[in-house]
Amino acid sequence: MNTLTKYFSLDKLGTNVKRELLAGLTTFVSMSYILFVNPSVLGDSGMDKGAVFTATALASALGCFIMGLVANYPIATAPALGINAFFTYTACIGMGVKWQTALAAVFVASFIFILITLFKLREMIIDAIPADLKFAISAGIGLFIAFLGLENGGLVTASKATLVTVGPLNTPKVWITILGLCVTVILMILNVPGSIFIGMVVAAVFGIIIGQIQLPSTYIATAPSLAPTFGQALFHIQDINSMQMWVIVLTFLLVTFFDTTGTLIGLVQQAGLMKDNKMPRVGKALAADSTAMMAGSVLGTSPVGAYVESSAGIAVGGRSGLTAVFVGIFFLISMIFSPLLSVITDQVTAPALIMVGVLMAQNLAKISWKKLEIAVPAFLIMVGMPLTYSISDGLAWGMIAYPITMLAAKRGKEITPIMWLLFIIFIVFMWVLNIAPK
Repeated sequence: MNTLTKYFSLDKLGTNVKRELLAGLTTFVSMSYILFVNPSVLGDSGMDKGAVFTATALASALGCFIMGLVANYPIATAPALGINAFFTYTACIGMGVKWQTALAAVFVASFIFILITLFKLREMIIDAIPADLKFAISAGIGLFIAFLGLENGGLVTASKATLVTVGPLNTPKVWITILGLCVTVILMILNVPGSIFIGMVVAAVFGIIIGQIQLPSTYIATAPSLAPTFGQALFHIQDINSMQMWVIVLTFLLVTFFDTTGTLIGLVQQAGLMKDNKMPRVGKALAADSTAMMAGSVLGTSPVGAYVESSAGIAVGGRSGLTAVFVGIFFLISMIFSPLLSVITDQVTAPALIMVGVLMAQNLAKISWKKLEIAVPAFLIMVGMPLTYSISDGLAWGMIAYPITMLAAKRGKEITPIMWLLFIIFIVFMWVLNIAPK
């Protein structure tokens, strides 16, 4: 105990091992849904769900251990919702990229992320893209995730007349989504820790009761093999040889980088660990995410990032990296519960996707809507992602519009060289994907 107290500076931070354990358990319960949601999302790309389950647990645990032992922050990591949707529905399904090649793109993006961290280029890149567009990107991904949840849950469906319409509410499977969503919303409003996970459990039990979900033959088993996904990222690096693939790499990098940075800053502020408006050990914290992201790509999962659900553990007193270490241990223990994957259907995970979308959409309040030169590109990013069913297309709309609207507002001097570079890249991207002869 004395060794832990000294290593994690527990006395200095006003905490103890028991409190850190409770915080770690609270955080894990709050974010444990990713163990079942991530295989569900990545499975649609053709990946083996069992292998993704194991990769998710291992990559999450690794990131937590590095965050706790190196950066000493009570912040947990796991594959991020939103970017996994981009991986499956935009890169693999929309662009026709093989999941093995998409993993290679994650690996390359994580390598660049590590270089950015080592050479301390974080501030330059963060400053290059306006804060309003960062908020729009986050909100747009949230809307896209929510749309996926509504679609997977059967609450909206395709329509020849109106493109989309309300799904058949008299279908038993839809009832699973509706009940899960209602329970999750109520629990989140009441600030109950693990609301999303509890909502999934209730939805799954209800589905079993009404005969729409079959119980697994066993509940505990050895962790599924990583063989179907392990190392595929390394075997397909040579496939990163086109403009399309480099845009995918850039999207993985930008979304993960800014989402992680924003989450870290917010959580460190919540924990009262910010000093002189600066985040201590920021390089080590980013190193935790980037390293886990690289390891995750090799294991077989989409980018890993800091989880906002860490706020639940911080709220109950977590202040040191010991909280993150405990979360990592819980992720390792969770690997024996893989048989429960068969119970976690699309209807069970749909409420989680919808609620994460709600949380991410809160960033809309931070956008300067009264300035049209900002509002137009931000709006195009926000609506472009769900309406085109593509995170990269929505991002392209906004990045192309931004220099144009800023020039029209006579604010051309505020456009950074990196924004001009992105302007050119995304014009080429849109041309290659949507205009040039196939």
